[in-house]
Amino acid sequence: MRIYYTDHFALPLPAGHRFPMDKYRRLRQRIVSSDDHKHDALIVPPAATDQQLLLCHSSRYVSAVIRGTLTDAEIRRIGFPWSLQMVERSRRSTGATMAACRAAITDGIAVSLAGGTHHAMSDAGEGYCVFNDAAVAIRSLQLEGLIGRACVIDLDVHQGNGTAQILADDSTTFTLSIHGVKNFPLRKTPSDLDVALEDGTADEPYLQALDESLQCVAENSPFDLAIYIAGADPFADDRLGRLALTKDGLQERDRRVIKWCQDQRLPLAITMGGGYAHRVNDIVDIHVSTVRMASKNRHALQLLL
Repeated sequence: MRIYYTDHFALPLPAGHRFPMDKYRRLRQRIVSSDDHKHDALIVPPAATDQQLLLCHSSRYVSAVIRGTLTDAEIRRIGFPWSLQMVERSRRSTGATMAACRAAITDGIAVSLAGGTHHAMSDAGEGYCVFNDAAVAIRSLQLEGLIGRACVIDLDVHQGNGTAQILADDSTTFTLSIHGVKNFPLRKTPSDLDVALEDGTADEPYLQALDESLQCVAENSPFDLAIYIAGADPFADDRLGRLALTKDGLQERDRRVIKWCQDQRLPLAITMGGGYAHRVNDIVDIHVSTVRMASKNRHALQLLL
């Protein structure tokens, strides 16, 4: 299985910043040191080009990010201070999802150890998201003729408002977001299917909602590709999550999504999404479990192609 990583494109964040940037480095180190992934290939992705970003983002916004002319309000909305490293990492994170999607088309399944930047809209970044990697990947692969229709299975705890906005009213895509009803963003942009869960939702009701949601996605098939945003933030000890899933529940979530893609004979690209647990190692544990589940099932998805 091909795994794309970007952790060496680190952001210079001020002391006390809430975003756990170190999770990416620890995640790659755990994967490299694990026998579970000795047959997997870890790859540095190419950066997304201006032309690819412009498939989903306005020329004004792309230029402002690249040239460093974002307003103070725009930078606060993104949540990261502007830097050349922020621009490069944002390009590479988007490129990682694009590369994972291309790999999934031929291999059945692939993973980006970053991505899931689902709050980025056509003309603005938001919530630690600069460019919308899933939307850019779908538009790029469509333009290249590699796919016709795609679905986004967004299981980050926060609603995928940016993806919904960019892909709105588009019959070639289907967006699912299962998220906390009282969580960020305050104003939610309607996805094709939104499932809003109450604070404290635990494993069993979450998984039931997932099964019902995937059935609805299947009813809107066929698709040529699925992008799965496997956020670690529905975890019970997440600082920004407000749901109550256990690590076992999150592992079962991953298993069901991958099994659903197998049943649909659907290539799958996985991105990590958010994670803000009090202990960074808890975030890494959840992401590692997702990648391990993908690698374990790579042969089953390969045989479908």
